[in-house]
Amino acid sequence: MRQLFLGALTLLATSAASAQTIYPIDRADILAGARFDFKVEFADKLAPDQVRITINGVDHAQVLGKTASFIEREDGKEQSSAILRDVTLDTPGTYRIRASDGTHSREVTWNVFDTGPRKAKNVILFIGDGMSPAHRVAARILSKGIAEGKSFGKLAIDDMPHTALVATAGSDSIITDSANSMSAYVTGHKSAVNAMGSYADRSADPFDDPRVESIASLVKRRLGMAVGVVTNTEIEDATPAAVLTHTRRRAAYDEIVEQLFAAKPDVLMGGGAAHFRPKGTPGGRRADDRDYIAMFRDAGYTVARTATELNAATGATKLLGLFTDFNMDGALDRKFIKTGTAKTYPDQPDLTDQVRTSLDILSRNERGFFLMVESGLIDKYSHLLDMERAVYDTIMLDNAVRLARDWAEKRRDDTLILVVADHNHPISLIGTIDDDMTHAPKAPLRDRVGVYDKAGFPNYPKPDQDGYPAQVDVSRRLAIFSASSPDYYETFRPKLDDPNDPTVTGSVQGTFEPNEPAPAAVSSSAARRRTT
Repeated sequence: MRQLFLGALTLLATSAASAQTIYPIDRADILAGARFDFKVEFADKLAPDQVRITINGVDHAQVLGKTASFIEREDGKEQSSAILRDVTLDTPGTYRIRASDGTHSREVTWNVFDTGPRKAKNVILFIGDGMSPAHRVAARILSKGIAEGKSFGKLAIDDMPHTALVATAGSDSIITDSANSMSAYVTGHKSAVNAMGSYADRSADPFDDPRVESIASLVKRRLGMAVGVVTNTEIEDATPAAVLTHTRRRAAYDEIVEQLFAAKPDVLMGGGAAHFRPKGTPGGRRADDRDYIAMFRDAGYTVARTATELNAATGATKLLGLFTDFNMDGALDRKFIKTGTAKTYPDQPDLTDQVRTSLDILSRNERGFFLMVESGLIDKYSHLLDMERAVYDTIMLDNAVRLARDWAEKRRDDTLILVVADHNHPISLIGTIDDDMTHAPKAPLRDRVGVYDKAGFPNYPKPDQDGYPAQVDVSRRLAIFSASSPDYYETFRPKLDDPNDPTVTGSVQGTFEPNEPAPAAVSSSAARRRTT
């Protein structure tokens, strides 16, 4: 299993344009026995007798056990393709795939690998969505304190036995999003932005692209392990969805919920109840009449809608937790200032509560389990330049990691714990912000930012037992700035009335414009498309 994750981290360069496109792509790493779809796209319309596809010099059907289906006019266009669903390669080695139309040919190479004897009974994969080193440093300073250049403690993340840097570029871009980066972690295959569990092909249908099997499917199918997916975002969002679903359109929430139900993990927890409810019902966002909350309940799931119901679900064998209609609230709002949607949903569990219940349920499976846990609002707050909230949710992630490590240490050495970021926000901790400007009351606003010897140390109050200072609006705060939105302005103040939102819906569908009252509004008059 460990090699499956390592395979996901291999940087795969995009091949030069050619007459044929082959999926899986060149230099793909494929776990022996894992299922995948094999597809060849031809540039022109062909007759079947013009097509020749070989693997290591012999006809593909001899290697894969069946002949690919030929499509003369894909999507009604003058282009042909061949596809073969749910194939496997069981023998490790190098495979050279060659596709020819009689005039043009293309060759790619696959690396089929196997793993050694199984060592881990359980695997827990923690994702700090968008988490950068600056998030971790800030979380350490706030949760542990610092004086005379030394922190008073380490994060649980800091104290992992092995540390590495990984590359997360996609098959189509050096900059990835949460969909294809998470897909790479759980499948071992690189893919394109917005795609999950599949290669983004040229067809119009976002659900017929060549699929690749995820570790969640693999361990359930081959080893009988239990599977859990936990997040504090919408459960249909890219990171949790990529563990179990296949589409090149991460925004297809209705269809993603359908696939989540078909996959039937043992534990599924987060926000996003709106797309589980049928249209026409209060809070329902589905385009159809299906009630997936009822369908999960009828399938034997205990359904928890609040922290109280989650704590009462001690005897559950399968659990669906949906604690808000959309994203859950972060730690700062939920625990301290009660803003965001915490007033609407006052009884939301903490990520640690979700992990604790998940471990209780999943560990009953004698064959082990795979659990993915995401602290997803680190990313969403960082997109909105809301750094205090992002740091508090980094502390929350670390608390969940510590809980899992403590749980694992009480058992035999049978649990592999990984903590990774799916991608990295370009933020930096550059110093501190000083509100005490009595020594220079007419100085420019930016002079509040102290760097080098002017930075000193922040004066947050002593953190509570969970590592959270009770106040972020102190007179000397961490100065954390973003390089992803260079044309915005700063007030150098936390935003405490509600989570920050620097943009509003634009006049053109799918675009966003500056939110003029917001303290970190984009200072461009042109509508701009928000990325995730």
